[in-house]
Amino acid sequence: MPKKQIRLNAFNMNCVGHINHGLWTHPRDRSSDYASIAYWTEQAQLLERGKFDGLFLADIVGVYDVYQGSADLTLRESIQLPVNDPLLLVSAMAAVTRHLGFGVTVNLTYEAPYLFARRMSTLDHLTRGRIGWNIVTGYLDSAARAMGLSEQPEHDARYERAEEFMQVLYKLWEGSWEDGAVLRDRQRRVYADPAKVHRIAHRGRHYQVDGYHLSEPSPQRTPVLYQAGASDRGQQFAAAHAECVFISSQKPEAARKLVSDLRDQAQLAGRYRHDLKIFMGISVIVAPTAAEAREKYAEYCRYANPEAGLAHFASGTGFDFSTYGIDEAIKPASSNAIQSSARAVTAAEAGWTVRKLLDQLALGGRYVTVVGSPQQVADQLEAWVRDTDIDGFNLTRTVAPESFEDFVNLVIPELQARGSYKLDYEPGTLREKLFEAGQPTLPGRHPAAGYRQAART
Repeated sequence: MPKKQIRLNAFNMNCVGHINHGLWTHPRDRSSDYASIAYWTEQAQLLERGKFDGLFLADIVGVYDVYQGSADLTLRESIQLPVNDPLLLVSAMAAVTRHLGFGVTVNLTYEAPYLFARRMSTLDHLTRGRIGWNIVTGYLDSAARAMGLSEQPEHDARYERAEEFMQVLYKLWEGSWEDGAVLRDRQRRVYADPAKVHRIAHRGRHYQVDGYHLSEPSPQRTPVLYQAGASDRGQQFAAAHAECVFISSQKPEAARKLVSDLRDQAQLAGRYRHDLKIFMGISVIVAPTAAEAREKYAEYCRYANPEAGLAHFASGTGFDFSTYGIDEAIKPASSNAIQSSARAVTAAEAGWTVRKLLDQLALGGRYVTVVGSPQQVADQLEAWVRDTDIDGFNLTRTVAPESFEDFVNLVIPELQARGSYKLDYEPGTLREKLFEAGQPTLPGRHPAAGYRQAART
């Protein structure tokens, strides 16, 4: 039986400090060049050389101001601030690549679905079907205040709005223009057949949309759908809508349960279990020998800032850890931020303290960190896939672009030699590369298919 092919996204953000904080101070780090087009086009070409499935771009609206009740540390250490728009990077990177996919994060809470649908269709056209959207609803009160609200909507209410947002998008992407609507007939002077282009009339609790989709059908129609919610409500949403799901786990047994639960829920929603491609966040430090890798890890840790990682995590959970003593047990509490993170850190049996969190944040971030030779790294990646049923990894950067270069030059050839990683790209759109050749649009069992042909209200 052939080995399961590992899927890989590079995980990045249009900013200086993304996940592993403090490493922007490393003398070889170039992340402060993030506002340069060349920084991104060179990275895209590197990732395509490594046959990465995609570059996944995170994003945030708002700032991390929970820790110590201010954004001071956030600004000093550039903890996802400043941060530029991820969508505007895609066209430049697509122009210098042929196969690399692009997953972009956009917070729907502060978007108008009608114009957002056009932006994504435009990118799907310009990339020839290589765009995906990471669906997020936000978790920062600072974002809500910046957008004119006193505080962000309650957690489950954000998902209720998201469900309706998706309905509007499916009507626009899948139902407004039929297949065959675009004729481009110069002789008859008919670009599009009016009988096959439909006005949608959506009347919902959160959105009122009356109009035609502004873009003609793009290669994928609906972009590949990414989602990262790990709460009960987030998992329900992912099971219904997502194609790629991102998880974070420190232990294989916890990851295995989460993966199984997600696939179970997808099946209950009328989809196939493996309609979900599940990626786990990971950091990798690799060198030609294990000893060199350990030396590199120790070197990186000298520049990393665990407290900056703690400030990032504070906003993710909604808890100001600066109010605790270093060895004081973190108390059980509820949160309107990322519920899965809040539950994990406040569970009494977990025994978390600030000291333990800082120890876990030695590299400035909380992802599992794999350190070793190419063979050792490949062993661990294969073990995670085998033991948890994930499909692959979101590989976050440490020192940029060095960490991606090391992975492409050292780990990819080792995985390819083992038959665990593709030797070349499959043809077609991002969806075809990830799932099924000849199927650039969502399959009929996905809820979006119910909005095809004439748009429904």
